Parts: sequence; structure tokens; C-alpha cells
Amino acid sequence: MAEICCDEAKSTPASAVTALTRRRPRVELGGAGACRPTPAAGEDGSGGKRRRVACAAPGRSCRRLAAAGFGSRWWPRYGVTSVCGLRREMEDAVSIRLDFLHGGASSSGKHHFFGVFDGHGCCHVARLCQDRMHELVADEYNKAGSGEGAAAAGAAEPAWKEVMEKGFARMDDEAASWAATRSGNDLACRCELQKPARCDHAGSTALVAVVGSTSVVVASAGDSRAVLSRGGVPVPLSVDHKPDRPDELERIQAAGGRVIFWDGARVLGVLAMSRAIGDGYLKPFVTAEPEVTVTERTDEDECLILASDGLWDVVTNEMACEVVRACFRSNGPPSPGARPSGVLPPAAAAAAREGDDGPAAVKGVDRADSDRACSDAALLLAKLALARRSSDNVSVVVVDLRRGS
Repeated sequence: MAEICCDEAKSTPASAVTALTRRRPRVELGGAGACRPTPAAGEDGSGGKRRRVACAAPGRSCRRLAAAGFGSRWWPRYGVTSVCGLRREMEDAVSIRLDFLHGGASSSGKHHFFGVFDGHGCCHVARLCQDRMHELVADEYNKAGSGEGAAAAGAAEPAWKEVMEKGFARMDDEAASWAATRSGNDLACRCELQKPARCDHAGSTALVAVVGSTSVVVASAGDSRAVLSRGGVPVPLSVDHKPDRPDELERIQAAGGRVIFWDGARVLGVLAMSRAIGDGYLKPFVTAEPEVTVTERTDEDECLILASDGLWDVVTNEMACEVVRACFRSNGPPSPGARPSGVLPPAAAAAAREGDDGPAAVKGVDRADSDRACSDAALLLAKLALARRSSDNVSVVVVDLRRGS
């Protein structure tokens, strides 16, 4: 399988030209430019070749950290790749925040935040989610854990469904407030230069996974997707919010809206998804309320894949999981003495971090915690999507869930 995927990523078959290459953007507005990532040092951003791939590189090994006296409890291993692809603009954003609750109300160990945000209309809503979503979720989590109910329950886990719903609602409110307060004297991105009075004509999917020692919590609004590989079998942890999904279609029609089939199912003939952050002009037909799943971790868990629809348009759940498993086999088993709770002590984390100096499309990536197998898998999946002529931005996060031997 690994050889097949590598060959396909290197060469494009002649028969691969499909309707996907001619597919329209998910927002039928026209003329909307998007924010470009800030050019990296040494790039003029004007005539040179644009940097298209942002990937977390592997850092120091677990054995070297152990030699430094950091013990046998590790940060989760992960890899991330974000590719502009065939689109002119990069509207995806990825956020990775390790131990983002900072020892909050829970007594069940550390929690790590992974988010994929796929913007449409412009990139500013996705970037706002990238900067703020983890803070809002952490705030709601700590509020839920500090109430009277939590004290009575003996510091039990707060209800993640309520935490995520409130966090997403606050994120949607912030996006609406940001759009309402923009003015011609305070322009932040190219879309505002073209239509400063229509900042609410942009939005973003929001796919968030909180990985703890005993469970994986996934909250999704939009058509980005989370898939868990368990014993070689793909387990979807989210369901795409398409306007023609029967329950979504019923909800939109009950609110007085319509789903029009214009190059695919679209809300009012415009947006090709039924849930998203932002898109104030399509409320209440497009809602920011997420669907939340809480999955208990088992010894058979192998990896968690989070990706924007640029991957899932052309790659199946089964193929994605097999690619990751092939990369895991190529790089060997997890290091001996791996973490039962998936974390390093705080002092070790501070020593291991290299800082948030990654590209604009990815924030919070700690390269010292990244793992080569996960990085290779994320990069190979992105290349596979491009080889299969994905017409969208492609962002992939791979998290290693294997228990150490």
C-alpha cells in the first residue's frame, strides 16, 4: 500500500482529469480575494515561487529526552501538513495546542487541542478560529469544572458536549462582532479592500479534537472530517454537514430556508455546507452548533486523522488509515516506555518547545514533539490528494494514539 501511494503521489495518471478540477468554490459570490500568508524570510512574495507546504518537522527523539531526565511520559506524537493545492489562495488554518487546559478542572490527565479550520469567502474567519478557539474551549471547560456541580461530583470531567457547544457559540459571536466592527480605515485583508461592507460574507468550518489519556472528544461544524483508525478499521468521529443530508435539509427547511442544487447542494444556492463559523448573512439556515462525539480510547487505537475536505473529496477513510498505518510500519513501533497518559511533565515540555515560529497556516506546532512517522503520513496524504487532482486546499493532522510497548 505504501508503495502504491508513493507512486501515485509522484506521478499523475492521464485519466485523473475529472470534474473536480472544474469544481466551483464552495461559496458562489465571485470576486472575493483572500488573505495571503505572510512570506517567509528570504521570499519576496512577488515573483518568486510560492511556498506551498507547511509541515511540522520531527524533532528530538524520546530517547534523548529520557536521557535528559524527563521520565517516561511523553507528549503526543503528531504530524501536520497544510498545502495550498490548486487554489489561488490559502484559506485553511491549523491549530495545535499541547496541554491547552493547563491543569484545569479535570483529574484525568492532560488534554491536547488539535483544530482544522477550512475558510470560505476569505481566510480571516479561519485565522480567527486558529487564534481563539482553543482559548474559548479552555475557558468554558474551566467554568464548567469550577461550578457547584463539579464540586459535588468530585472534580469529574465536565460535560464535553456543553463545553464545545458554548465554545463554538462564542467563537461564532466573535466572528460576527469582528465583521461588524470593521471599517474602511481598518482593513485587515484583501477581501475587505474589495467589499468592506460584506465581511460577514465569509466563514469557516471548525473541526476540533481534544485528545486526553482516556478519551478523544471531537466537535465538528462543516465538512472537515475526523477519522480514528482502530485495529485497522476506520471509525468516523464526525459526519460531514452537507445541505442535502436528510436531517440538515429538514432543519434548514424548518427555519424557512431552501437548499438549491447549483453545482451541488447549496444553502440558498450559495454555501455548500450547512454548519460553519461565521456566514452571518445565511443565519439561521447555517448554524455554528457543532456535533460532538466522545470516544473512549482503547489499546487497539492507532491514529487520529483530522483533515479538510480537500483530502476527503478524493481519498476514502479506508485509504487514509492504510497510508498512516504503512508509515507507522516503515518507521517502526512506538518507543519503549511510552506514556500511558500521553504527556510530558511541564518542565520537560518547556525545555522541548521551540516556539510558535511556524508558517501562518499552522499555529501552535511544537516541532520538538512532532514524530517522523506522523509527519511522513500527513505529508504523504497531502501529496496523494494533489495527485488525485483535489481542487481545494488540503490540511492534514495525524495524531499517534498507539500505546507504548
